[in-house]
Amino acid sequence: MIDIQGLHKTFKLFHRPLDRFLEAVTGKCRHTTYQALKDISFQVQPGEVLGVLGRNGAGKSTLLKLLTGVLLPDSGTIHIDGRITGLLELGTGFNPELTGLQNITANGLMLGMSHEEIDAKRDTIIEFSELGGYIDEPLRTYSSGMAMRLAFSIAIHADPQCFLVDEALSVGDGYFQQKCMKRIREFKDRGGSILFVSHDLNAVKMLCDRALVIEGGELVFNGSADDAVNRYNRIMARQAEEQEERLERQHKAYGNGAVSVVDGRLWGEASHSSMLGSGETLRVELTLEAFRDVDDISLGVLIRDRFGQDIFGVNTFQLERTFDMAAGERRRVELAVRADIAPGKYTLTVALHSREHHLDECYWWHDSYLQFEVAGFRQHLFSGVCRLPIDVTANETLSALPADLETSHSRNA
Repeated sequence: MIDIQGLHKTFKLFHRPLDRFLEAVTGKCRHTTYQALKDISFQVQPGEVLGVLGRNGAGKSTLLKLLTGVLLPDSGTIHIDGRITGLLELGTGFNPELTGLQNITANGLMLGMSHEEIDAKRDTIIEFSELGGYIDEPLRTYSSGMAMRLAFSIAIHADPQCFLVDEALSVGDGYFQQKCMKRIREFKDRGGSILFVSHDLNAVKMLCDRALVIEGGELVFNGSADDAVNRYNRIMARQAEEQEERLERQHKAYGNGAVSVVDGRLWGEASHSSMLGSGETLRVELTLEAFRDVDDISLGVLIRDRFGQDIFGVNTFQLERTFDMAAGERRRVELAVRADIAPGKYTLTVALHSREHHLDECYWWHDSYLQFEVAGFRQHLFSGVCRLPIDVTANETLSALPADLETSHSRNA
């Protein structure tokens, strides 16, 4: 079990290396203080997987370093039953000049293994890492993926009671990531505690029993994995909103200006943010204003991926839902579309025009007016760009061919 109570950690930041020396000699403060963690408290029970979510710089890696003893806390208590091992930043505890084989011994000792344990498990570690003959080469010749394979293999075979996994796991290829995930699940089933730090929101949902959200060094959420992902998505959405000025949108629009979109926003029905899961309903709310009387207005939307490729587009003329507006009128239009598209970043282009398309009379057009991101799957996985409706029917077993026909078919083949 892991029991953390009232954890605080601050760092001294010096403008230049000389200031550190001058402070030590003169006693005069020459640093600023950065508080990385503020009053963090939580528990991880045996057999439980606890996810940790947060933006870059939120304090996640600092927390893991405190748990593994790489750093010491300013205040608070850390209680851990049994041995704890972790896969932190890539290369932690490795000597690049030693071979992979020599690093097994050195890193194993750092994790608390005895020489006898290392000797007994050395072949198993090498086999799991799948490094083959590279195990006798210096670590400096390894790719990041090869180093991760070795680090994970050593850590998981140290037989810890608690296992910490940082984002370093993401550098491996898909096959080895699946192999690691399988071993992590086996470790959990044996009663091991796991702290899982990742930006892979789908992995957090599938693997974790609970999840924390850390923001600015503070624990802002502790609950179910689904709710934690939604909270994290809202934080990321606020960050995106802060970085982009809404007024900038109007400068990118074109058209004759008879009708325009004066405000717009979008959100996932479950996430309540611009980051949603594949299969979740995307809701779009637009405020329109007419500057003269206009008949047969058609509102069009177009979803494009990060390569600018058109994914899906439709307008209200095609849906037989055109409308009229009088000069000075404002109207709110709401759209809902099920985002059955692959994870990735997307933009929403919005247009107002007459009837079927904008070639006749374009009132207002704005490329990439709104942005959203699809992260992970809320339903079954699929490959490609989008999910298409599919039915599978398993018919009754066909009767076997008569013996004479089967023999004839085999002869002809």
